[in-house]
Amino acid sequence: MIKVQKESENIMIDSSAQLGKNIIVKGDVIIGKNVIIEDNVYIDYGCIIRDNVHIKKGSFIGARSILGEYLMDFYKDKTNKVHPLVIGENTLIRTENVIYGDNIIGDNFQTGHKVTIRENNKIGSNVRIGTLSDIQHDCNIGNYVSIHSNCFIGEESKISDYVWIFPHVVLTNDPTPPSDKLFGVIIDSFAAISARSVILPGVHICEDSLVGAGAVVTKDVLKETVVVGNPAKKICSIKDIKDKVSGKPVYPWRYTFKRGMPWEKSDYETWIKKLDIQK
Repeated sequence: MIKVQKESENIMIDSSAQLGKNIIVKGDVIIGKNVIIEDNVYIDYGCIIRDNVHIKKGSFIGARSILGEYLMDFYKDKTNKVHPLVIGENTLIRTENVIYGDNIIGDNFQTGHKVTIRENNKIGSNVRIGTLSDIQHDCNIGNYVSIHSNCFIGEESKISDYVWIFPHVVLTNDPTPPSDKLFGVIIDSFAAISARSVILPGVHICEDSLVGAGAVVTKDVLKETVVVGNPAKKICSIKDIKDKVSGKPVYPWRYTFKRGMPWEKSDYETWIKKLDIQK
């Protein structure tokens, strides 16, 4: 059943919408055509769920968010074309997010406030995107990726699993702006990009590398390499970095950090060995 907080509040639900059990819809919500909302979804005040959106079970949609936002083809004739948006299970979308159509987003997705996600993106499971971040179109983002607040992810970026992108990072894509030739940044698994870094078009940041805060990265970064500065240059291997308190090695970080990771209940080595056995 649908639970509406007050019957007098304005709620518009298209007759074609498919609604599951125990859905809570607050006031001033609009739900469009061919929308699927699975069980135990909470939709807060003032949300607009446009046509062809599928929200999977257990998800929370924060106040004044817009899901399935119009693509550019809408503005030619003011007709909303078929651009599906799929939101995975147990998603937490906070207030005033705008997520366009033609996106597929995995389970356990979380956002901060006022996040924008353009069209044609594939976003994996257990991804977090911080407040005021902007994900442009045609990006591919893996699983367990953390993108902190105020980040700009340029179109055609490719971000693999277990990547950390810290606040105010910019991934660019136009080598000779303005132009029609775009070269997205590629970031391999377990890399960490520190705050206020700028990654120039087409740069490939390899596995387990670390980009220092404020770096301007103009060239590819090799595996397990630390780069800093403008332009960024190698200063050492990640294995040379020690914890300032304990003096013990810190990187590769998957061996020393596990909060929120799939190996949280044991450790990375135990977890990966178990996966190998299962294969």
